[in-house]
Amino acid sequence: MGLHLPPHDDVACDPRRPGRRIPFRVIVLTALAMVLLSGCAKDASNSWQRLALPVAASDRTDAMFNLWVGGWIAVLVVFLMVFGLMMYTVVRYRRRSDSEVPTQVRYNLPIEVLYTVAPVIVVAVFFFHTVKAQNDMLAKVDNPDHTITVVGSKWQWTFNYLDEEATNGEPVFDTGEPSAPTDIYLPVGESVRFNLNSPDVIHSFWIPEFYFKLDVVPGKTNTFDLTPTREGRFTGRCAELCGLYHSRMIFNVNVVSPEDYDAHLLQLQQAGQVGEPEGGEEANTIAGLAENGAES
Repeated sequence: MGLHLPPHDDVACDPRRPGRRIPFRVIVLTALAMVLLSGCAKDASNSWQRLALPVAASDRTDAMFNLWVGGWIAVLVVFLMVFGLMMYTVVRYRRRSDSEVPTQVRYNLPIEVLYTVAPVIVVAVFFFHTVKAQNDMLAKVDNPDHTITVVGSKWQWTFNYLDEEATNGEPVFDTGEPSAPTDIYLPVGESVRFNLNSPDVIHSFWIPEFYFKLDVVPGKTNTFDLTPTREGRFTGRCAELCGLYHSRMIFNVNVVSPEDYDAHLLQLQQAGQVGEPEGGEEANTIAGLAENGAES
């Protein structure tokens, strides 16, 4: 008379079957990473705490900094979960003998659904927060204190200061060339509207300390507003490959007191740098076409 055992489900009782719980060490490492990143600040003196970003210099940097930190948190969470599960699988289900073979399956529907749904969720979350940050960065100011027309052309920058009290409303400008980069002056604590124009090809107006850049497109005027929040001298760049001397298309950004700003505009007026130069051609004309971009 033999001993009869209840039916045995080899797959259900197989000790090698993958567990359903996330390894504890993955949870701990993820929480630790989030705690460390939560200590980051855009004004920190340590570049590690700023996650390699420069020290912020405008009132529009919060949205971009939060998006930057949030992106790093998401990347670390995904990395720790995936890498942790990989290591757990390697150790937990490593081959222990020549005769031992892991359970073979043709597909696993829950895992395949996860692989499809999880990336869609991640992309959707990133898209939502990117659009929100973009809207915050591009929000307009009612009646900005200053208006500056930025002209990006091959391969220099021209900055026209418009409707300034210091010059009795007469427009003045700063300009330069690749061998002598242009200086732009901005008053700290006062709002500025930038109007971006190009007479030739697409450029991109970028001041890294502002955490922001915007394309300068022929036939189209792009605008944005911001308020510089700290004095200093920074380097601006063209962030769009625009031709032979693209790498030399830089400019110097001087954020100064309102008094020094007015004094600089008076110097430009006295030096005869009066008017609104727009590059080699009219900045609203699309290169290669006779039609005006605004009319076509």
